[in-house]
Amino acid sequence: MANLLLLHTSKRFKVAETIHLLPDHIANQIAAGEVIQRPASAVKELLENAVDAGATKIQLIINDAGKALIQVIDNGKGMSPIDAQNAFGRHATSKISTIEDLFQIRTMGFRGEALASIAAVGQVQLKTRRAEDETGTEVFVENSKIVETSPTACPVGTSISMKNLFFNVPARRNFLKSNAAELKHIIDEFTRVALAFPEIFFSLNNNGQEVFHWEGGSFKQRAIQVLGNSYNAKLVAVGEHTDYLNIAGFVGKPETAKKTRSDQYFFVNRRFIKSAYLHHAVANAFEGLIAKENFPSYILYIDVDPAQVDINVHPTKQEIKFEDDKIIYAFVQAAVKHALAQFSIAPSLDFSLDASIQSLDAVQKPFTEQQQNATTSNSLYAGFTQKNQAHFIPKSSGNKENGQWKDYFSTIPSAEPNNEYIVKPSSMGFTEMDNKLSILKDAPLIQIHNTYIIAPANSGFLMIHQQLAHERILYEKYQKASMQAHATQKSLFPVVLELSASDTALLEEIIPDLALIGYELENFGPNSFVIQGIPADIEAGNEKNAIELLLEQFKHFSTNLNFSKREKLIRCMSRQMAIKAGKELTTLEMSTLIDALCECETPQVTATGAPTYISLNEAYIDGLFTQ
Repeated sequence: MANLLLLHTSKRFKVAETIHLLPDHIANQIAAGEVIQRPASAVKELLENAVDAGATKIQLIINDAGKALIQVIDNGKGMSPIDAQNAFGRHATSKISTIEDLFQIRTMGFRGEALASIAAVGQVQLKTRRAEDETGTEVFVENSKIVETSPTACPVGTSISMKNLFFNVPARRNFLKSNAAELKHIIDEFTRVALAFPEIFFSLNNNGQEVFHWEGGSFKQRAIQVLGNSYNAKLVAVGEHTDYLNIAGFVGKPETAKKTRSDQYFFVNRRFIKSAYLHHAVANAFEGLIAKENFPSYILYIDVDPAQVDINVHPTKQEIKFEDDKIIYAFVQAAVKHALAQFSIAPSLDFSLDASIQSLDAVQKPFTEQQQNATTSNSLYAGFTQKNQAHFIPKSSGNKENGQWKDYFSTIPSAEPNNEYIVKPSSMGFTEMDNKLSILKDAPLIQIHNTYIIAPANSGFLMIHQQLAHERILYEKYQKASMQAHATQKSLFPVVLELSASDTALLEEIIPDLALIGYELENFGPNSFVIQGIPADIEAGNEKNAIELLLEQFKHFSTNLNFSKREKLIRCMSRQMAIKAGKELTTLEMSTLIDALCECETPQVTATGAPTYISLNEAYIDGLFTQ
């Protein structure tokens, strides 16, 4: 009866089904979005396939930052005609056949989605030949459909090219960044694969010009190729071999630390990964050697049993899970500490026995049975000898020494606003910061700790931070003149600047904007630039360091997508060229600085929101001396 009623109702009201199956080409395009997010994603997948093919020579050719063309040519083992067609199917792979194979993965690509995803969002041409075949195979794919297959003459290996990325998804193409930004992402992926396999030759050709030409060699040779020749004497070798895992690679000496994470690479079984947890292990090993706001440089390779890791947790395969991440953390931290100590960079413990220790009573006198019983009955002894007891804290027995520890703290004064031991900022009488500073004219100025300037005001005084105040002054100065070229002083002896691959791409992106603020740079071969001129207010002889610092600060600001490129450069320049804390100033310099700060539209804070000064009123100061 119910079925008849449902049938009658559907006929009467003509109910339309709302759930339907997507066409294959649309489903493929949606799935491709997980794997191919930008040109660099396709570059990564194609390079990894070339590595898995056993290639010893891999060439990457791109046009228009990969938007027009991405081509990877390798001399690997190639494919048969049937494999060449099957390779573009969804979930087509030669790497795994059973679910157990997922836990023994040592190849780079294994999901079987790379070529299918690339073919869903680009026009693909594949040429491939095996050594035992007389002719190769050519395959054309468009919109996930094989358009044409034919025999062709080609060398042993594979050449695969993808043209017009996102030609069939124009909305996604519109979300791509500038060519310089997309090229930087491509270089990052290219660099990571090249670092993982230093024995393979890699080259990168962009718009007809060879950008990188890296011959195969050792891990250190590849590290220097990537980081630059300046790192040749700044790398410390790391090497620890255990039954559980092996750790190798290099860490940079403390002077290579930067304010960004640009030169940090972790590889697990030759696969690049991102791990804030393991980075923390390296940072802990550098504790006390570098400033807290800086990040160490490192290239570390971890070789571990594939069964101990799960790499199938993210489409990009850059996030993995360890079976025991705590032991990996401990090994990484210990390996880096050992390397730094071995090269006399970090202090190491001296376990040699001092002769004077032998004369101590604790060594000379016998350890009696009564003393042994007293020691073994102690709860502290159990914490070191019994399993899972190191973290155990016994409950209080209620006596003063053991349990009433709170009484010890009861005599400490509470941190209330009126307490004589604690003074909160809210009680310090800070006045509302007006747009204009009320500095007394011709009043004497005092510099404290070569950082703070004390200036008498109409009611009390101001404490001005000289560096932050100068940052505000320069920021407004560069903002007003951002559309006009600044004065440039020519370098008497031009300096050659060598950068890493990613920094080279970044500098090429911002060279036109640097010219507006006074820098004159020219290309001088791969990863090299000649500094022909610098802004007039930069000290001569500091050109190289100024640009390197500018790049680091620019990358730091690049994490905020709300800033335009011009805004980032203005902030970087104002911070870089500001008078630094710790610099002694003359009375005239202090007076000039304060006059310039008074002329600012927003003198109270820097561009980042830090206060440039604090104001202490007279009433608050008088209150400090009254009872």
